[in-house]
Amino acid sequence: MEKPRAYAETAIPLYLLIDRQACQVVVYSEPDGARYENVHTVQFGKTVHLPDPVGITLETEQLKDWVS
Repeated sequence: MEKPRAYAETAIPLYLLIDRQACQVVVYSEPDGARYENVHTVQFGKTVHLPDPVGITLETEQLKDWVS
């Protein structure tokens, strides 16, 4: 089973994926018991907000240093 689906089914409120191959950050939120209703993707270098219950904003510029 795919991680986002498994996490949504267990009502984990937020799933953050850092995809080094695609140079993207993906935020999954608002689980409905089967899947996440909201999926937000940004390229490395942009700012991404993690909604409640985390409630912080991440700068992703430094993630560029971790990819080849």
